[in-house]
Amino acid sequence: MPGAIEDSLKGYVFTVQEFGRLSAIAIAGIFRKPYYIQETFYYLDHIGVGSLFILALTGLFTGMVLTLQGAIQLQPFGAVPYVSRLVSTSVVRELGPVLAALMLAGRVGTGIASELASMQVTEQIDALRAEGTDPIKKLVTPRLVATLVMVPILTIITNGIAMAGGYFIARLYLSIDSFFYWTWAFEALRPMDLVYGVIKPLVFGFIICMVGCYAGLTSTGGTVGVGHSTTQAMVTSSILILMSDFFMTKLFIYLG
Repeated sequence: MPGAIEDSLKGYVFTVQEFGRLSAIAIAGIFRKPYYIQETFYYLDHIGVGSLFILALTGLFTGMVLTLQGAIQLQPFGAVPYVSRLVSTSVVRELGPVLAALMLAGRVGTGIASELASMQVTEQIDALRAEGTDPIKKLVTPRLVATLVMVPILTIITNGIAMAGGYFIARLYLSIDSFFYWTWAFEALRPMDLVYGVIKPLVFGFIICMVGCYAGLTSTGGTVGVGHSTTQAMVTSSILILMSDFFMTKLFIYLG
């Protein structure tokens, strides 16, 4: 039993070590030639435009539900007109970045894992190495750049749509004045909330991309391994997103 535990710990340490090595090589590839501009723009379009609809729906219904539930909680205190403060702070600080990241983990992260896993099991990556091409530079770095650019942008769009969804319910269902809603919504936000609302998506985007790439590049076992890698990418990235969100929130509260 102790030997099994020791082997398991060694396996986890090796995984973390290899993940860190892959991440370092991918980041270093951003600053050296060749840059693979065409591939980067392809992934920018695939990640950004391709995910816009699902994130728009996520933001819309999140804002609507949050407004309905917030109004119920504020009604005993006669503070229903100030529900926009609850919506804006909750969305920008927490719900927007986390929900957008989880949706992107399901769409983008699993897609990256399945693509690279398919290339791995069909020996296409070995063929790239045989041709003298760095597979990490060609396959991982463009995806990383695209993810780091698009995830914050998509999160900002999700936040805006969520606040608009909240306004829709506040205006039509709660009869809150438009000027009153938007005034208190923006007044509740601090400049650092907007900064933190961009830092979190950067971290989440890094997690989504690199976990998907690592799961795909380490895939084994043929087509069964492709499915396993895809599932592993989704589960691992979701857990890491929630864990990192907690620690970043704790850090931001400490920093004030």
